[in-house]
Amino acid sequence: MKFDYDLFVIGGGSGGVRAARIAASEYGARVGLAEESRMGGTCVIRGCVPKKLMIFASQAGAAAAESRGYGWQGAGEGRFDWAEFHGKLGRELDRLEGAYTSGLVNAGVEVHMQRARLHDAHTVELADGQRLTAKHILIAIGGRPQRPDIPGKELGLISDDLFTLEKLPGRVLVVGGGFIACEFATILQGLGSATVLAYRGDAVLRGFDGEMRRHVTEQLRAIGVDVRLGTNPARLDREGAGVRVTFEDDSSEIFDAVMFATGRVPYTKGLGLEDAGVKLGRKGEIVVDEWSQSSVPSIFAVGDVTDRVNLTPVAIREGHSFADTVFGARPRKVDHRLVASAVYTRPHELATIGLTEEEADACGPADVYVASFRPMRSLFAGSDARAVMKLIVDAQTDKVLGCHIFGPEAGEMIQMIAVPMGMGATKADFDAAIAVHPTLAEELVTMRKPSRRVGAANLDKPVASA
Repeated sequence: MKFDYDLFVIGGGSGGVRAARIAASEYGARVGLAEESRMGGTCVIRGCVPKKLMIFASQAGAAAAESRGYGWQGAGEGRFDWAEFHGKLGRELDRLEGAYTSGLVNAGVEVHMQRARLHDAHTVELADGQRLTAKHILIAIGGRPQRPDIPGKELGLISDDLFTLEKLPGRVLVVGGGFIACEFATILQGLGSATVLAYRGDAVLRGFDGEMRRHVTEQLRAIGVDVRLGTNPARLDREGAGVRVTFEDDSSEIFDAVMFATGRVPYTKGLGLEDAGVKLGRKGEIVVDEWSQSSVPSIFAVGDVTDRVNLTPVAIREGHSFADTVFGARPRKVDHRLVASAVYTRPHELATIGLTEEEADACGPADVYVASFRPMRSLFAGSDARAVMKLIVDAQTDKVLGCHIFGPEAGEMIQMIAVPMGMGATKADFDAAIAVHPTLAEELVTMRKPSRRVGAANLDKPVASA
């Protein structure tokens, strides 16, 4: 059978764009790609990139205030101009979208700026009714924010809406406790909105290391966010220009805006997957094997639509590996077991890779090394904020199983830690590195004695405390 394309990609986010570009430019495949919204997807247009720029903006005022501790008089006086920042942000996103599009076109990819859905195992149907055939179809359409199923949920904003607000709300409720909720609460409070964060759990960032969760929760409060744990909205009602939120304990308050950051789900509804015979999971995710192949041999999927590890660099690696495997005769799998990540709260970020202390306790024995201190820069300026470094080490093999950093620029540090951990580094390897002084990162190679031992009945006896 003669196909219109060797590969057709549904979705113009990071994973789909990488797969399309590599297949076309490096392996000579005939590639088509359909994107229904803006090229670049969640990360570039309404996620990682604009969010990080907003984090920078939200911290600029605090940085100016910190400078007064270094003798700069009058620093930090002024106000934040949302309109000016938002206009500049929009222009930057336009530039990035253009770069993504031109990269595809220059690679020889035919771009269709409209929604596509599956017609069968080798056919996609565009929104204008055109049907195109392909030997292989890659679905990289990502995920979408979800609202909780409560009355009046349509009155609440989702994370995408933060990037299109005409003005900042005076008082805002952020609902959720994941990394998106924590980052958006940091942004809104830092830009001048009185921010309440409501989360049903006992500490934010469920699934992260427990000790680090407590530090992030405390930091949110320290920067002025009204963190309310064990709290969940039950309904939303319009009241004048605001939104009245009734909580599960029957209390109610009025906010200028409510933002739901209660998770994301794979964007598979209405995509024709069931009709094509593609198996879906409980959340609507496309079930794939280690080669990103679905239950239909000609259909593959990468990125958040598979609900494996929902991070942009993972989607990019999956897309590249797919292209190498299918079109380059270079079979490559993606190892999802050891992936670094960062939560961009401020002033301190949380970055992590590998096992948490709780996971180590369940499968140990493991030694836990912890260093807690006040960083030189903020200490001199009068801040009591503490940074925390944590290593989880196999008590029998000395292999470093986990690293958790709560401090300034933690994301930058964890990227470097991912390299030795991926190579199987031991605590002795860390100890052998000579520290760079004075730095925050030197604490990772100067922790000599474990603070405690966890798991497997602590392998005879707990170690001496540091």
